[in-house]
Amino acid sequence: MESQEQYPHDGEVTDSFELAGVPDAFQRLWTPHRLAYIKGGQEQVSSEDNCPFCTAPSHTDEEALIVHRGKHAFVILNLFPYNAGHLLVCPYRHVPDYTDIDVEETAEIAALTQTAMRVLRKVSAPAGFNLGMNQGAAGGAGIAAHLHQHIVPRWSGDGNFLPIIAQTKAITQTLGEVRRQVAEAWPAEAADPASASGTSEA
Repeated sequence: MESQEQYPHDGEVTDSFELAGVPDAFQRLWTPHRLAYIKGGQEQVSSEDNCPFCTAPSHTDEEALIVHRGKHAFVILNLFPYNAGHLLVCPYRHVPDYTDIDVEETAEIAALTQTAMRVLRKVSAPAGFNLGMNQGAAGGAGIAAHLHQHIVPRWSGDGNFLPIIAQTKAITQTLGEVRRQVAEAWPAEAADPASASGTSEA
């Protein structure tokens, strides 16, 4: 009765299961603008020769937006970020699946992810993170042929009406500026598990 008084026309737009008025436990990061990228990106990468994650290390860090180069993997800015500071950790090898990487690659990807989180906390103080690997085109991977882990810094209120209504995401810094800040804050001794023996490749 109270809801009818507050929302007199609610019944007209609510189905018989009342799903429109039932809250759930999910917080949603709406990114409809990425659908075209996800659908079109797979055919663009047919081999290592045209894979952006394979060709990036052959360029300078500034050109390729690389933040850090390790022994088995590297850290690069996402060219289509969800938020400023959105990083990707990629193995150098052109492999598609998480089960394709070996023990050394797995350990270094994990170590680089932890370091990236520490660095992002230092330079931009995010309130949280989204970490994950989208496996396969059906899993939402923009480039399914080359494994990459996402590190997305999150702030309270960083989701607003723009991506939903205007299909626009507001990014507050240029990619070059973000790359410079993160690279400069990256600790020289933190590269991979071998860094403990002083073999870090900065």
